[in-house]
Amino acid sequence: MEKISLRATAEEQLGAAHQASAGRSAVTAVGDNGGRLRQTVIALRGGERPTEHESPGEATVLVLTGRVRVSAGEEGVTEGTNGDLIVLPDDRHSLEVLEDSVVLLTVAKP
Repeated sequence: MEKISLRATAEEQLGAAHQASAGRSAVTAVGDNGGRLRQTVIALRGGERPTEHESPGEATVLVLTGRVRVSAGEEGVTEGTNGDLIVLPDDRHSLEVLEDSVVLLTVAKP
């Protein structure tokens, strides 16, 4: 059994995002072992807009800190803040970072 402090990981990644020229930093918390579940802690500076992309399958975004906006075609737009869980549609989507944020991206790999 393994225990991971998401709070400590979020703080570490947010610090790294502020130092990175791209304005973001990420680390895989779970999923390096070849299993079906992958969870990645992603920190982004406010104002960042990662490129629109396809969903890799079933996925969720848990907002650990901050505020984000997710846009997805016909699904529309939703905002998330501390503690909100956003279920990503199996479609192209984009993320707008409204303020410094850290999210936990969970993906079920095929």
